[in-house]
Amino acid sequence: MKTGSRCFASGSTGGKAAKDEGGSLSDGSQSDRRGAPNRGGFPTQRETPESLHDLGMLRRPKPADSESDLLREQERFLASGGQSAVNVVRRPDKRRGEKTGDDSEEPQETQRDVVTIAGLPDELPTLTPAPPKKSRFKKERVRFENEDPEKLLDRHDTHISAVLSRIVERDTSAIPVSFPAFTSTAFPKVLHRSTAEKQAAVPGGRKSIFARQIAAQNPKLGHGDSKNDPKVSSPQAFGSSHVVSGSVDGSILVSGQGLCPDSAVETLRIHQENQARLQGMPESEILEEQQKLLAQLDPRLVDFVRSRKAQKTSSVPSTLEGETYSDQPVTESKVPEPHSTDPKLDSQEVTMDADEEDEAEPVIQPPMTEKELPVKPQKEWLHMDKLEPEKLEWTRDLPAPRRRSTKKSMQARFDFSGAVIPPTEDLPTHLGLHHHGEEPELAGYSLQELFLLSRSQLTQQRSLALNTLAHILSKAHAGEYSSSLKGNVLTSLLDGGLLFLLRFALDDSVEGVMSAAVHALRALLVSPDDEECLDNMFPWLLGMATFPLLPSIQDEEDEDDEGLDESMKETAKDKEDRKSDHDVARLDVVKGLLKMQLLQRLRYILEVVRPTPHVVVDVLEILIRIARHSTSAATQILDCPRLMETVMSEFLPCSLTPPMSQTPLSLYGLPISTAVKLLRVLASAGRHACARILNSLGGRERLSWLLAADPSELLLEPGEAVRCSTEALRLWAVAASYGQACDLYTDLYSVLVKALQAAHKPSAPSEPLLVLELHRVKALLVLLTQVTHTAGCHQELQCGLLNSQGTKSLPPPPVTWSHVTGLQATLIGLLKGCVRALDDPGQRTSALALLPSYLFYMGAFYSQLSMQNSFQPVQCLLELESLSSEVLLPLVSHQAIRSTVESLRSYSVICNPLLSAPGLEVIPSLPALGCFRLKTNPSLVGPGSPLPLYTALFYLLDILTTIHRGLTKKFSSVVLSDSVLAYLQSCVGAMPSVSQASAWLLRHEHLLLYLLLRLAHRLVPVDSNVAKHASLFHHVALALLSWLLPGSEYLAHELLSTIIFSHELLPEGGSGGPEAATLAELKLQEKSTPPSGLGPLLHDSLAHLPSIRGCYLTLLAHLEPPVLSSRDRHLGRNPWLSSQLLPELSGPSLPSDWPFLPLISLYERTGLSEGGGLQANSLPSGSLQSVTHCLRWLLLLESWREEALKPVPPVAKLARLACVFLCSSDLFLERPVQELTWALFRGLTRPTSLQALNLGTPPPGLASFHDLYSALLAQYEAVSFGDALFGCFVLLPLQRRYSAAMRLAVFGEHVGILRSLGVSLEQLPIPLENFTSPPEDSLPLLRLYFRALVTGTLRRSWCPVLYVVAVAHLSAFMFSQDEASQEVEATRRSLLRKTYHLTDEVLRSHLLLYFLPEQHSQLGFSTYEQLPPIRTRRLHSVVGTEEGSDGDRNVDGTLARKRRQ
Repeated sequence: MKTGSRCFASGSTGGKAAKDEGGSLSDGSQSDRRGAPNRGGFPTQRETPESLHDLGMLRRPKPADSESDLLREQERFLASGGQSAVNVVRRPDKRRGEKTGDDSEEPQETQRDVVTIAGLPDELPTLTPAPPKKSRFKKERVRFENEDPEKLLDRHDTHISAVLSRIVERDTSAIPVSFPAFTSTAFPKVLHRSTAEKQAAVPGGRKSIFARQIAAQNPKLGHGDSKNDPKVSSPQAFGSSHVVSGSVDGSILVSGQGLCPDSAVETLRIHQENQARLQGMPESEILEEQQKLLAQLDPRLVDFVRSRKAQKTSSVPSTLEGETYSDQPVTESKVPEPHSTDPKLDSQEVTMDADEEDEAEPVIQPPMTEKELPVKPQKEWLHMDKLEPEKLEWTRDLPAPRRRSTKKSMQARFDFSGAVIPPTEDLPTHLGLHHHGEEPELAGYSLQELFLLSRSQLTQQRSLALNTLAHILSKAHAGEYSSSLKGNVLTSLLDGGLLFLLRFALDDSVEGVMSAAVHALRALLVSPDDEECLDNMFPWLLGMATFPLLPSIQDEEDEDDEGLDESMKETAKDKEDRKSDHDVARLDVVKGLLKMQLLQRLRYILEVVRPTPHVVVDVLEILIRIARHSTSAATQILDCPRLMETVMSEFLPCSLTPPMSQTPLSLYGLPISTAVKLLRVLASAGRHACARILNSLGGRERLSWLLAADPSELLLEPGEAVRCSTEALRLWAVAASYGQACDLYTDLYSVLVKALQAAHKPSAPSEPLLVLELHRVKALLVLLTQVTHTAGCHQELQCGLLNSQGTKSLPPPPVTWSHVTGLQATLIGLLKGCVRALDDPGQRTSALALLPSYLFYMGAFYSQLSMQNSFQPVQCLLELESLSSEVLLPLVSHQAIRSTVESLRSYSVICNPLLSAPGLEVIPSLPALGCFRLKTNPSLVGPGSPLPLYTALFYLLDILTTIHRGLTKKFSSVVLSDSVLAYLQSCVGAMPSVSQASAWLLRHEHLLLYLLLRLAHRLVPVDSNVAKHASLFHHVALALLSWLLPGSEYLAHELLSTIIFSHELLPEGGSGGPEAATLAELKLQEKSTPPSGLGPLLHDSLAHLPSIRGCYLTLLAHLEPPVLSSRDRHLGRNPWLSSQLLPELSGPSLPSDWPFLPLISLYERTGLSEGGGLQANSLPSGSLQSVTHCLRWLLLLESWREEALKPVPPVAKLARLACVFLCSSDLFLERPVQELTWALFRGLTRPTSLQALNLGTPPPGLASFHDLYSALLAQYEAVSFGDALFGCFVLLPLQRRYSAAMRLAVFGEHVGILRSLGVSLEQLPIPLENFTSPPEDSLPLLRLYFRALVTGTLRRSWCPVLYVVAVAHLSAFMFSQDEASQEVEATRRSLLRKTYHLTDEVLRSHLLLYFLPEQHSQLGFSTYEQLPPIRTRRLHSVVGTEEGSDGDRNVDGTLARKRRQ
């Protein structure tokens, strides 16, 4: 191996060599006795410190050396004057603009070891050829071989012409041309390295040779940071328009570059002229001219000029030819400062900019000097010798806030409580709301800044940001930002990634940050107002049943599964697992959190971290919100390992240790009402989940322990103890609604009776626990109601078990009817006492709150009593009469109840659309009930709501009148109340919107309407006064049927079975009804009526009402499973109930066009092929009867209940009726179908209905009406047989105001139907003017009109309606005098010329002499006696004068012959 030029031997020789070279041991190597190298040149075993010192060498530091030894060695090295072994070289950072090593002095050559190997090149060869660099811009350029380069250059290089077009050059003809001086040197002059050494050292730091050379040639580019540079001595220098630069005055804006060779002289001359002119002007004139300029110039240009002046004046001037700035006089100008402190100028500036933005101009401050620093830098401080003003701007005082609000939308800023801070509000800095962001003068934090702060490395900042976000989320849920901010705050936060931010923060190792994340997540998911409303609705009729809080939006269906077999299609779970967390959370926030393992993290927080009480409550409330999402989410909570076990063992212990204080520091080991509520919500998800809670998790023991003791004996805070007892009763009531945990009833019977007896103890209204005690009593009554329902099913289940004969059947519950019969007397006594309490103003509020629960229980008891074997009818009827006379009648006539019902309409969600409309803060992926809106509006769940009381009253009356029909008439005053009738009248025309924010209230109001209609239906036959309003009741019933939501299918079935098709509720069908209809239709029908009038059709429809009802009930047989499930819930068949969660909210149970369902069903069963023909050769059996019954019912509704079909748009009605022709080849030819369809078609073509018919809107269920019309045309060509009714359906869309595409389809693709479309003008129920006005403007369609007429395809004898239409449009088009394009004018002349030369004289005369359409004339239109002068001139201009005269005579002769004929 060949070594370099420096080699060292072992021993002291090497040390000597190193010493001689550098004075220190560097890069030397020695060997020990074994020949191994000793790196670093430190002493070996043969050398001692003394010998090294004698040789002038330094010894190696040892671990035992003290600090004094090291300092002594350092002084010895410095005294020797040797060179250091290592030089620290800092590499420059070019990204920061630091100077490179070229600017420094030439580095000294350093000796180093160089090792070379023979045969190896100095540089490594390239192993593989490097790929050529590709330009992504070059790919976009397209070059052709024959392309002219000059044209290419002109096309791309357009900036010169653009610039020159905006520049006005000065006249330089009088300026002498000066040539540059000739020199013998090269141009430009070459810079030599040797000249750089002669230049003076630059005090500003190291610079390159080239930079130093340029600095020497251009003295103007001085160094502003030199110590000798002058500073601005007075603030006036910044405001004056006269700036001194060296010793020469000059303009700030005008540089003179490009004017002439001596541009500096010219610029100076212009500047001096301006200064002299300003000196001679008074200050008032200067101000006036300044305002004129400011008014004319663009505000942005003014800002640019001021900023440029500020930059010029703030830059420190350099020395010029050895003269300093202080030697030059500063001349003050009379021009006022742009940012003067004069209030008049400031106000003028604000007024000037008020049109664009109502805010003051920003004041540009000079850069900070060293004197203004809050802390003076010291010489010993590292890197503090250079002043950087831009980095010290944050130490200044904050600028003044805006004096007035701006018209532009600004970024919202919030304080730590989540309140929005107006941009004009000036808050003190000690509040901590000011920070060094983009707008330091504005207090508060924006959402972006909070997001950034939440990822800070400081724990306090992360906690502060998360807590602030929690407050913002809480206020956004409460709707406090709807009036002050644009857009949806919650949507903006979720789109910005809030969900992932909170999920990351939950994994923080700091407990404070983790607690803040839990609080923010609770604020995002949980709405306290919603939970309060749901708790208040729990004791209502069917109040424990709720809709799952599932998002209404669904992901788009994947098209990959189309065409695959069912077994090969991907399941919904597989699709969801394949999606990313972001995609799942975008559609469903709760699903996204579950996918991100939120439950496991919450279990860790509860089990391991054991946080503070408020964090524990937040976690439990988050779990409650997740459980309300769906049955699947509740199941995942129960399946999460050790989650529910931790909740049960830590927050629902079987034994209680008394807390040391009223506010314990930890909730572990204490029962929490929120934990019991979590169990109740989980149990509502299904009977299997409830069984797991009661049996596997030990819920039964917890219930016994919590309910056996009085709330005062639970050793908890009084309010929390009552809440725990209330939630335990609610949990038991949910379990009893499935027929479970009823064995506890016999064990705790004495406790329940004791609680009932203490329900009406006297208490002051101001008692703090009164509201909580009332909730507990109502929960107890709900429990007893559910136990009564379960006991009433025992006998049926027992009989089923005996008759099962070994087959699987439900076991009977452990509670029997005899167990609950003893409660009746006690509860009747309590009910009477509650009614008497209405007279006491102090107890009236409590009595009104408890009355619904008592009435619900009595209704449940008597509904189950009538189905028992021990039922005694006579005794029961006597009891009901006693209950009516002693309780119900006094209750109905009480003034408190009457005043309550008067507010029914104002509290109604149906009658007030604003209450049912979704709020502004609705998040599609996170649905909520929106109960915050009910705080400012009358609420159906508030304390003064009449909904629970009247629902309970009508429920009990429905049960009583079902058992005892004789009691019905006694309660007619309830139905005939003015408030009730006004409420029903308001419901007729209402169209409430269905959403998660309204469905939970609409369901209960629907139940109230159903019970009210049941009572009214029973009263109509027995009370003439009630019968007067039968039509109103029927209107409400029809509207209610289309409003009913999922879970109310049983109510829809009952309405169809009893009320909808009832003769009693159709008083128009009585004496004089149909006959009067026939007389009213005589003038309207005229010749277009079918053989039979409307009256006989209505008579026939009324006679077939039972058959019509059977038709619709049979058609809705596919709804039997949901009907049975809904029946079990409404009738209290608890052992058969599967879940208290209602079906998913996807809209009403029945569509709004449910009367058309038989037609739609038949069309879907038969269907059409792609070519338009029928797929089925024959109709299914009973189809004719089904269609006939459907048309009869539609005729009744259109005639007497038109309001019921108002939600169905006219285009949907037309599309549904068209199914009569599309579902069969001869169904429309049947006489009853023909007559009924004619009657319905006339209703669609009434002037008001025809005006509302918009065929441009796609009918529900169809992509467009044009597709349906194409199928209708194909069907007409195939099977119409020239039927007039079918023809009218074809002609209806051909009116002029509809799309020309349908007329083009007739005259283009289906021109053959013109041969058979023989609808006469008398049979057409549509005015002919609708087809002929306004004139046609489609040139292709006009050409098709002309071709059909000329070729004989369209004849008056074959298709009279379209013949008139074609003649009218062609005549109006040919003789039109309107200005038009060249193509239109050429077409007019061409058609007129062809018309003149027609051989068919009749058609020729019709086209030339057409005047106006007349539907009742023989031709269908009127004609001129002869060509009018204006048409004659038009004809002469097209075909010539002579030919035009002959044409006139020929046309007149033809017309005369036609008259003679």
